[in-house]
Amino acid sequence: MYSRLLKIPKNKSFFLFGPRATGKTTWVKSIFPKALYVDLLEAELFNDFLVSPQRLDNLIPKDFNDWIIIDEIQKIPELLNEVHRLIELRKLKFILTGSSARKLKRKGPNLLAGRALTYFIHPLTISELGSDYKFEHSLRYGQLPSVYREKDPKKYLESYVKTYLEEEIQQEGLTRNLASFSRFLETASFSQGSVLNVSEIAREAAVERKVVENYFSIIEDLLIGSKIYPFTKRAKRRMIAHPKFYFFDVGVYRTLRPMGPLDVPEEVEGAALETLLFQELKAINDYLELGYRIYYYRTAEKAEVDFILYGEKGIKAFEIKRTKKIKTSMLKGLKTFLKDYPEAKTFFLYWGERRMKEGEIEIIPLKEALSNLKSLLD
Repeated sequence: MYSRLLKIPKNKSFFLFGPRATGKTTWVKSIFPKALYVDLLEAELFNDFLVSPQRLDNLIPKDFNDWIIIDEIQKIPELLNEVHRLIELRKLKFILTGSSARKLKRKGPNLLAGRALTYFIHPLTISELGSDYKFEHSLRYGQLPSVYREKDPKKYLESYVKTYLEEEIQQEGLTRNLASFSRFLETASFSQGSVLNVSEIAREAAVERKVVENYFSIIEDLLIGSKIYPFTKRAKRRMIAHPKFYFFDVGVYRTLRPMGPLDVPEEVEGAALETLLFQELKAINDYLELGYRIYYYRTAEKAEVDFILYGEKGIKAFEIKRTKKIKTSMLKGLKTFLKDYPEAKTFFLYWGERRMKEGEIEIIPLKEALSNLKSLLD
């Protein structure tokens, strides 16, 4: 069990969302050992509550005053009405975990109308892994908890992707055509870290554009992928308008991304590096409640910065390159960004070993930056 950075309230119900196998159940059980645990993957309980959600009240002892954990709450969205009632009537405290908010948003009473907070859990961060962290291992297999425990992480990830397709997509009835969704996932993996071209993905996956747009919506709702949008605040230049896309974990991305003799390994490695940085930025921002929104920057003249973090703590810009030798052209995006946003703090992360400075741009060895990301964001 890894110690997580996630901090939660002591006296208020909350949702805990996260992709499958990120450790939601393990974490809440360890933090709340005396909680009453309700697993909606258990067939008998599922059937009982599906027929009559009110049976939840009968399951909770009358004098019970500890937490109630309901695992996989998205399986029965109607159960939220009963949870809502019990919070009001019996002042009970609930922890509601789930790998998707899709059905809850459609059928639930507005996620309990503010009576429960919402938190997210991510793949492990470098600081959470501690002494177990190995850069090359994370870059190849990602940071889901099991890939650091499994003897064969490659086989585990292949099984993980297959399970997601079968259980989350097929059983939840999110799409009728599993084959076309599978083709879409593979095709989308070629867009990792790139500006999205939905029409091109539709052609490659042999499905209609509207279907592709729906598929992207599904994987965002399942928390296995996300879009980031261009930073356009106070823009002085013509900017690219389309979002970029990332699967949530570098190991999942590399499992979905097929490799053939015509593929350039550097392209995959470059996208993998970006993904590792992105998932670290996202997790630390959420866990420490730093309040940043994550964007990217790209002008019509192709000056680009991988990640822009914008919030009350200021503006932070990160460019990451798989290179040991820095060329002046590699700093073009950060320099252009600084001209428009001189108040920003800018960081160039690279494969070398020396920490340097080019004007206002801090040049930091990649491994050092990843291990000290919290201090760079604060």
